Formats: sequence, structure tokens, C-alpha cells
Amino acid sequence: MNTHSENFEIKARLELALAASEKARDLILKYYQSPDLQVERKSDNSPVTIADRGAEEILRAEITQAFPNDSIMGEELPPVEGTNEFKWILDPIDGTKPFTHGVPLFGTLLGLEENGKLVMGVCRFPALDEVVYAMKGGGAWWKIGNQEPRRAKVSDQTQLSESVFCTTTMTRWETIGKQKAYEYLCRNSYLARGWGDCYGHMLVATGRVEVMIDPVLSPWDAAALVPILEEAGGHWIDFAGNPSIYSENGLAVNAALKDEILQIIAQ
Repeated sequence: MNTHSENFEIKARLELALAASEKARDLILKYYQSPDLQVERKSDNSPVTIADRGAEEILRAEITQAFPNDSIMGEELPPVEGTNEFKWILDPIDGTKPFTHGVPLFGTLLGLEENGKLVMGVCRFPALDEVVYAMKGGGAWWKIGNQEPRRAKVSDQTQLSESVFCTTTMTRWETIGKQKAYEYLCRNSYLARGWGDCYGHMLVATGRVEVMIDPVLSPWDAAALVPILEEAGGHWIDFAGNPSIYSENGLAVNAALKDEILQIIAQ
């Protein structure tokens, strides 16, 4: 497959991802802030709702109809083995806890691997009516409501003392033995906040925050983020500095602060 056809294949899947995530958004918003929403607990004690499962069913149906030979891996449903080089990695509601508490900072994530490399990502925020997306070589884009998409770019801030640091959870830093690094970042950043899950990572991609760190996460939490951060001029990497979504940790950071943040985490 030549480069032109590869780009065509990825662009077609990006267009599908944007449309499918809109359909999932419509279902999710039916349950958002509903007083009757039932919250179940999975085997790992994490929450799940009918909105999570229903949204993933919509995403899978749209993908399967358009690209029946693609593989699919998602948080809520069993994997589907395809017959070509493309693999979708889905998280229908990243930030189920905020979602169930009526907080709008949750997102729908669709990432795409081609031969094991992440080449496309979509992160849609249903309650905010925003979407950030990218494909390899096509730049990263941020669309708010009906506005025209604007380029998504990381900030050029070089000083941690003037930077905003976000994280999803505080307690898991201690669980993985990184409490010292967490406390250092809190003390030495201009601002430390808990704008977590995919929302925090997209704050980095759009230049509003410099550093977002998840001490513990799953592949479907991260797959959409890698191409978006890279196309926005930054990095999405694990604690070893690799763009891997299978390391159970990860961070988004602008280019200028990457090496310093990795050094702090290594303490």
C-alpha cells in the first residue's frame, strides 16, 4: 500500500470516527445528569452504566458497517479480530465517574492503530460540544460547537514554575511509589489541578495546560491521545518516555518540558 492510499484509508476512518462519535454523543446525553441513571460496578470496582455500553455498541456498529475487516478493542465489550492492518481502540465514556456525578469533563475516545502504530485519534466531549482530533501527518484540530475547526497546538512554555500541572487521581501516585514526584510537581508548578481523564490531556493538546499525568491507565484511555498530542506538537508518552499505550501509565506534555517532567517522575 503506497503512502497516498494509506492516507486515504486513514482519512476515511477519521471521517467515520467523527460521525460515529456524534451518534454516541446523542445517546450519552440522554443519560447525562439523569436522576434515574443506574450505576453498576465491574469486577475491578470501576463504574459502568447503560450509556457506556450503549455508546460502545453504536461505535462498533458504525465501524463494522463501514470497515468490516478492521479489528476492534474496547473497554466494555469483547474484542473483534479483523483481517487487515487496522485496529480500533475505543473508550465510550472516558471519565465515567465524572459522568455519573453530572460533571461535563468526560469524553468519547476512538483511536486507530495501523500495523501496531497509532495513526488517528478522536476525543469528543458530549456535554461540552467540543471535539479534538488528528490523523498522522494531518495536524491536530479543535472544534467547538458549530465553529470552524482551529489548529490544536501545545503551549511553548519552558518553565515549570509558569506551567499548569493536571492529574486524574492523587491516591494512585502513592500506590505506584511516585508520591514524591507528585508532591514536587504540585509545589513547583504555577498551578496544580485535578482536571483529569482525557479532558486534562486535551487541555495540553490545545495549549491551555502544559502537563497532564495519569499514574495508572488502560490502553483504551490512551490510544486516541497519542496522535493528537504528536500532531499538536507535543508528546503523549509513558513514564519511560515511549509513546506506548500498554505501559499502564502515561502523560501529555509540551515539547519544551518533556525531559524535565520525565526526570521528575524518575525520582
